[in-house]
Amino acid sequence: HTVCQEAHCPNMSECWSGGTATFMVLGDTCTRGCKFCAVKTGNPKGFVNPDEPVMLAQCVRQMNSLTSRTMDYIVITSVDRDDLPDQGAGHFARCVTEVRRANPGIMVEVLTPDFRGSMECIRTVVEAGPDVFDHNIETIRRMQRMVRDVRAGYEQSLSVLAAVKGMNPKIFTKSSLMLGLGETVEEVIEAMKDLRAIGVDILTLGQYLRPSSWHLPVAEYVPPEKFN
Repeated sequence: HTVCQEAHCPNMSECWSGGTATFMVLGDTCTRGCKFCAVKTGNPKGFVNPDEPVMLAQCVRQMNSLTSRTMDYIVITSVDRDDLPDQGAGHFARCVTEVRRANPGIMVEVLTPDFRGSMECIRTVVEAGPDVFDHNIETIRRMQRMVRDVRAGYEQSLSVLAAVKGMNPKIFTKSSLMLGLGETVEEVIEAMKDLRAIGVDILTLGQYLRPSSWHLPVAEYVPPEKFN
């Protein structure tokens, strides 16, 4: 599964033609129901494919052998798996380990759920040694309940990113904000400062685009000048 297809991303062709690969593990059914996301919501009832980490590693190796352009950086993300005792943290760690074993020298970024703030789950992924640990706060503080599942939260997401830096300062931390949901410039800057205060290294800003009529409407199409 890819988050690109499951989330109905409109930028799929641009990313794929540029050699960027993001793999979504732990199935295609998310236990959360965020109001901006088109990924299927439900209860996977504990099902995990135990062979997926090895299959992922082999996939990356095969893609490199079949193309003239070497893929030296991949992103591993997942659905939320609140149904699992470790919320999928151990599976994430195995994916990182197996990809590295089969593809020496490759850089790995993980884009993880919040693990409900569990320090044990976060440590499991950190100890696998990803180059970049990414967790998205998604939107500004005021709009969290409107945009995200009620089990997510601004402070909880900040705590995840802060914990990663505390456990291993050498890992780059990363987060993302969607724009165009009704936030103000001042609120975006406040979120930037909150992220910087806990040592987040990388921030991406993206225009929110409505994946279907069931999802949150776009409040503003932010012009490039405003992004700058």
